[in-house]
This record gives sequence, structure tokens and C-alpha cells, in this order.
Amino acid sequence: MTGQQSDTAQRSARHTLTTLGVLRSAGRGVVGGLVATVLMTLYRFPTFRAVPPTAEFWATYVAGGRAEEYPIEGLALHLLYGGAAGGLLGLAFSLVDVRTARSRRFTAVTLAVGYSLLLSVFGTRVVFRRLLGEELDDGERMVFHTGHVIFGLSLGTWLQSREGRGEVYE
Repeated sequence: MTGQQSDTAQRSARHTLTTLGVLRSAGRGVVGGLVATVLMTLYRFPTFRAVPPTAEFWATYVAGGRAEEYPIEGLALHLLYGGAAGGLLGLAFSLVDVRTARSRRFTAVTLAVGYSLLLSVFGTRVVFRRLLGEELDDGERMVFHTGHVIFGLSLGTWLQSREGRGEVYE
């Protein structure tokens, strides 16, 4: 078997959908989504100076009252959404077939940043505007979108870094 045929066979085997493969990919994405959500939130807290919008969502649709009364619930919901979003991207990323490891790394980060920007636009247009009846000012919008880019960079880096095993500095 030539090197090219061997490489093709390995890629095909790697991208064959199995129940275990799907669960692993989704699991990597969930963990990556949680890590990325924590990093996004750490960026967001000192600059946004407010609880995540999920606290307001909780106050509006679940418990009533003011968002400030539900920081723990808001953070838990934020982590739940981030983990779920990461799981979906982890699953989608497992279906991507690229030729080289370098291309795969680039694809992971690019795909995750694009995905995070879509989530960010959904957040400003649907969650804030339609569900919560609010509009972010320019500064808040910038922090919100930048936070989601941090989410995407973190998630994409996480997904591609979890694929290989072995020594880091070989």
C-alpha cells in the first residue's frame, strides 16, 4: 500500500461515524464548550460589569424578579448553553475531513470562531432584542461579540488539541 492510500484509509477510518466516535466528539465539544464559556465569562465580568444575560433570561422566564437575584442560576445556565453549543460543534467538527493536521487545526479554529460569531449575533438579535426586549449599547455590544470570539478561539483550540495523544514536545 502506498503512503497516499494509507493516509486516505486512516482518514476514512477516523471519520467513520460510530456511536462511540459520535459520543467522544460530542463529549470533547461539551468539555471544550465549558472551558470556553469559563474563559469568555472571565473576560466578560470585569468589562461588562453585569451577570450574564442568562440570569436575566432566568428571571424573566423561570423565576421572576431581577437578574441580580440569580447570579448562580445565570452562571449555571450560561455553562449549560456553552457546553451544549460546544457539544454541537464537537460533533460537527468530527465530520470535517481535511488532508493535513495543520489544515485540521486551522479549520477547527476558523469553524469555531465563525460559529461563535453566529451565536453572538443570535444573542444580540434574538435573545436580547426579542426575548428580553433589550438593546445593547455600542460598548456592551463590542464586549459581547469579543467575548464570543474568545469563546470560539478557545473552543476551536480545545477541539483540535484533544485529537492527538502523546508527548507535547516531541
